[in-house]
Amino acid sequence: MQRNRQIVVTQLPNGNLTENHFKMQEGDIPGIRPGQVLIRTRLISTDAVNRIWLRPLTYRISVNVGDVMPAMALGEVVETQDDALDVGDLVVAESLWADYAAINVKQAIKIAPSDVASHHLWVYGLAGRTAHQGMLRVGNVQAGETVVVSAAGGSVGLLAGQIAREQGCYVVGIAGGADKCAWVTETLGFDACVDRHDAHFLQALKDACPDGIDMYFDNVGGQVLEDVVRLMNVNGRIVCCGAVSQFDELVEYGPANIPALIIVKRLRMEGFIARDCTAHEIEQAVGDMKQWVGEGKINVIEDIVEGLANAPSALIGLLAGENKGKRMVRVS
Repeated sequence: MQRNRQIVVTQLPNGNLTENHFKMQEGDIPGIRPGQVLIRTRLISTDAVNRIWLRPLTYRISVNVGDVMPAMALGEVVETQDDALDVGDLVVAESLWADYAAINVKQAIKIAPSDVASHHLWVYGLAGRTAHQGMLRVGNVQAGETVVVSAAGGSVGLLAGQIAREQGCYVVGIAGGADKCAWVTETLGFDACVDRHDAHFLQALKDACPDGIDMYFDNVGGQVLEDVVRLMNVNGRIVCCGAVSQFDELVEYGPANIPALIIVKRLRMEGFIARDCTAHEIEQAVGDMKQWVGEGKINVIEDIVEGLANAPSALIGLLAGENKGKRMVRVS
């Protein structure tokens, strides 16, 4: 009898996430109820937000010890109890680190056969909507502005920076390592990219932004955010998307002098979650992303890790910044 491999959480991290926080186990393939489908997982999305789900403070139900690790996934329908989906359909939905999962049809997005299926896991999914809404709605980016994007080589950052470039901005990325910074400029088309490991990071960022910074798309928080705020122009905007530098910290730390600098520079900081997008905003985001990808204005880079067993190491590597582009795990 065919079994269902699953990766469960064995302990909640208190500091750095390691492979010891997970284990592989086998169980029965789940049955489905009316209104559900059974999917065979093809690709699992690996995102920094997965780490947040392992913390007490999150925007969704926290993951507990013994739970199968949740994630967005692309899967093929192999059994259905709803007329809305047929066997063989490809869907994207919040699923699990597992070979098979039972999914509520109302929470699944059917993929058109003409589309590149993997793009719906990020470019036309949460990452794309996050970058689109963060830049255009929350950040209100304008042509001619200097825009800085941290974690520029990740799935959200690479899209956010390219969207800003498409809007006519001067775009500076922040990434880890000289090799990755070169990749951000040469492959993604950013105007410049600064190494966050540079011993003289603040000066390097200042040199890359001679006219100051009008809008900052923040994916990391911590010291980088503190340094960027020092270089913000009056009436600048900071879009707070993520804080990956804090995810493994036992004691979280934040930028110093933020209240004073916000007042003196009349800055606006705003956090947002793409799940809050309205149906109209989602439609607009997906439409724009499809148009820009089709016109070659958005360079789509995917970083595929093979095998369900490698999902923990794939996530840990992503949090360390080792990926170039959207990291996914191929299950089948």
